Amino acid sequence: MTLKQRLLEDMKSSMKSGDKPRLAVIRLVQAAIKQREVDERIELDDTQVLVVMEKMLKQRRDSAAQYEAAGRQDLMDQENFEIGVIGDYMPQPLSESEVDQILSDCIAESGATEARDMGKVMALLKPRVAGRADMQALAGKVKARLGG
Repeated sequence: MTLKQRLLEDMKSSMKSGDKPRLAVIRLVQAAIKQREVDERIELDDTQVLVVMEKMLKQRRDSAAQYEAAGRQDLMDQENFEIGVIGDYMPQPLSESEVDQILSDCIAESGATEARDMGKVMALLKPRVAGRADMQALAGKVKARLGG
């Protein structure tokens, strides 16, 4: 079952059970996916759906941090709820050792030896860890390993 099919099934079950908050989040995700499909005139596969959902998660984490700083607990709770619902559809995150192994493989594969080769490493790394690791944190690790 694809992610889009799973979202559709979960939307139906949320409608039947009357879980309106969850239904609203699922509809937001579906709207973002549909928007991208219409904009680019393509049918998104699971990898591309994960990219859309990852972007939504990042936006919500940023918003939650902003609301926390502003002392808006009610809005922060809503963002955290949405993070939880969207997170249910994300693949299992990679362990630290798995990330280190993939990172070592990508550095070796790209032949990177210094910080200016970081783009080559990131280009190899991104498709391998999509949706399963924080790219910003990975960029920091790549930079540290390459002496940047």
